Amino acid sequence: MKPDVSAAVSILIVDDDRGQRSLLETFLRAQGYHTQSAASGEAALELLLAAPFAMMISDVRMPGMSGIETLRRVRQKHPTLPVLLVTAFADIRSAVAAMRDGAVNYLAKPIDLDELIATVRLATERRGVAPLSSKTESTLPVGVVAASPLIQGVFRDAAVIAPSETRVLITGESGVGKEVVAEVIHGWSPRAAGPLVKVNCAAIPENLIESELFGHEKGAFTGAIQQRIGRFEEANHGTIFLDEIGDLPLLLQAKLLRVIHDGSFHRIGSGRDFHTNARVLAATNRDLEAQIAAGQFREDLFYRLNVMEIHLPPLRERAEDIIPLATYFIGLFSRQKSRFSASVAACLLNYRWPGNVRELRNAMERAALLSRGEIVLPEHLPARIVAHVAVPALAPAEAQRLEQIEREAILHALRKNNYNRTETAKELAISRRALTYKLQRLRSEGVAVDPVVVPGAS
Repeated sequence: MKPDVSAAVSILIVDDDRGQRSLLETFLRAQGYHTQSAASGEAALELLLAAPFAMMISDVRMPGMSGIETLRRVRQKHPTLPVLLVTAFADIRSAVAAMRDGAVNYLAKPIDLDELIATVRLATERRGVAPLSSKTESTLPVGVVAASPLIQGVFRDAAVIAPSETRVLITGESGVGKEVVAEVIHGWSPRAAGPLVKVNCAAIPENLIESELFGHEKGAFTGAIQQRIGRFEEANHGTIFLDEIGDLPLLLQAKLLRVIHDGSFHRIGSGRDFHTNARVLAATNRDLEAQIAAGQFREDLFYRLNVMEIHLPPLRERAEDIIPLATYFIGLFSRQKSRFSASVAACLLNYRWPGNVRELRNAMERAALLSRGEIVLPEHLPARIVAHVAVPALAPAEAQRLEQIEREAILHALRKNNYNRTETAKELAISRRALTYKLQRLRSEGVAVDPVVVPGAS
């Protein structure tokens, strides 16, 4: 049964292959859509000038103007027109990059017609709204902060890659959030209902990692008192995430290559083939190409794993994420709403964060503990973070004047709040602990900071 499609919904198909154009036109017309076709990007641009279209579907590789270049030209004149790219396997990287230029999606050849019609319906019904862009901006999983353009690009790529069965290599320094990206890809994939099995290849002793990955039979070696199922079997119908893949021993790399190739492996102590259909995601903070040159990593395994690569930039290259991430983390660890003083924000933004997001999370856990959930001050941060903000030296007269201003402000707030320290600290926008330290210093200088008790008063 054909859907009720308005006669105004016309789709432009661009492909230099006549057979491919015919296939798409026949199928879409059977679904109730009107179609026109062009054999080149140049011809498509002329048609777009002559008549309105609800959507364009374009091949990526074409003689003359490529599909990517056609997309860029279309965006200049028709910024809201939904564009769907059709690509061969080798062009997937270009198609993913094209998402940043405004493509709503891409389909790999051979085209899945069910996926095609679902994409067309979504794009034409919503008229120019890219569903994947919407997903990355408003429906990110809890705990994922994507404020900077760089990290938004990462999650746009993840959204494109997730629905496929493609193997993905996630690269980046330690602590940047590679595991989070793996979780997002799994959660956005058709395998989301299946298991996500995580293996840290660097944390398992070399003599145990084969058993960890592939399992063993009872009695296979000393200490094997019972049969063990490996992580690849656990991940069947789901996803296996191999973190720190660059630390995998060479002998195991050959066995990993086999399971990636056809899904088959042996448990230790068994000559029988076992099978898994687990999707493989891998991550590393190492330069695998340098390891290949040094003979430490198999080149054939690298190309098997690196069908798609997602690179996570370090935190120092995406400063827009620092304060949003810090705010999220302080909220995790504080029992009440906390806020950062201006000097703390300066400290966070000026620090280089060699430990990346993991280091920021740990710093916020410490700050939440020391500030007791109130305003976060520089004294609540690790010293190495505060040391990166230069504080200009004050002339003695200026320092004395500022001390006097602070003293008067504290005494005024104390009297106003009937010497209630909690209320006084709130008014001064400092923590109660910080106020206590300041009062102790003033008291040692002979300043009266306690309420006057009149003898005999009730």
